[in-house]
Amino acid sequence: MAIEKATFGAGCFWGVEARLSELTGVVGTATGYEGGTSESPTYKDVCTDSTGHAEVVEVVFNPARISYDSLLDAFFGLHDPTEVNRQGPDLGTQYRSVIFTHSGDQRAAAEEKIAELNASGVFRRPVATAVEPAQTFWRAEEYHQRYLEKRNMVACHI
Repeated sequence: MAIEKATFGAGCFWGVEARLSELTGVVGTATGYEGGTSESPTYKDVCTDSTGHAEVVEVVFNPARISYDSLLDAFFGLHDPTEVNRQGPDLGTQYRSVIFTHSGDQRAAAEEKIAELNASGVFRRPVATAVEPAQTFWRAEEYHQRYLEKRNMVACHI
């Protein structure tokens, strides 16, 4: 089975991980931090909004069962991609909307999807989602992995 990775930041990573992990073709998910300047950041570090990391979900998927384009659709349906450095009550660069791409094909697909969304008028404002090459993914502390599932919750407080 060929597998690929996709990495998405859409605000608080708990709900994003829960929803993406439910998709047929997703083999695994992990919450973590990406896009910053410090080595081995912790949740406490990232919450200071000084490391430059975003809360992200790394998705391992089988492209024969789910396309990257379908993952993009799910990602854009899970948050408000027109917000800059926030989602709901969560403020800071760690909550930014970002796609970290693992290949040129992923980058092209993400940019095309953003252009389609902007042209469609589905959002009242332009999509602010950044598209950046994948960097080092720092896995979040174990208590953040499958956070909602471990607590028998289906959604965050938002």
